[in-house]
Amino acid sequence: MEYTYLLLLLSLLLSGGAQILIKSRYNKYSKINNTKGLSGVEVAQEILKRHGMDNVYVVETTGYLSDHFDPTQNVVRLSTNVFHGTTISAASIAAHEVGHAIQHKEGYSMMKVRSAIIPAVNLSSKFGYLAIVIGAAAQITSFIYLGIVMLCAILLFQLVTLPVEFDASSRGMKNLSEYHILNDSEKEGARKVLFAAALTYVAGLITTVIEIFRIVLTFMGDRD
Repeated sequence: MEYTYLLLLLSLLLSGGAQILIKSRYNKYSKINNTKGLSGVEVAQEILKRHGMDNVYVVETTGYLSDHFDPTQNVVRLSTNVFHGTTISAASIAAHEVGHAIQHKEGYSMMKVRSAIIPAVNLSSKFGYLAIVIGAAAQITSFIYLGIVMLCAILLFQLVTLPVEFDASSRGMKNLSEYHILNDSEKEGARKVLFAAALTYVAGLITTVIEIFRIVLTFMGDRD
């Protein structure tokens, strides 16, 4: 069973490494102000205005790297440092979140797919591991299979999320460039921040694959 511990270690290293990278990049470019001195909220509002999206509001939210677009409320929520910050990190993250708002407006297909499977993913997140634990403790094979299927639903969600996130970053960088919000040297920093953020989603996907594989191997080993 040593290989299952090695898989667990690999999973922890991947997720931990990705988190360290995004925090490192974010912190680095959070110390460098953009030339125009635009705050995150100003960047978001400028891009929204250019796209004729005055019906989308930009508000401040609590938390660290808690920025997101809420399609149910048509609101871009930016964390305090991003909302008020005039840094390269703040501008790049604000542009990325507005990218999601533009996806929503244009009916981006992968975003629709992701939204459609959210109920199943929420259910799987709550009961997937519980089903596996109960199945293993009570030796009920069907429960273990059910738990694995639920984890696969989470994997599907993460897989669909990748193109959504990469596309939002692409839209964000395009807007930062076309509207001359950042200069060429600043855009390179923005790319690094957004690439590191994207890697966290890639690492999450790989981690889930490893976890499912580990559970299957553990289950097969117990049966043997």
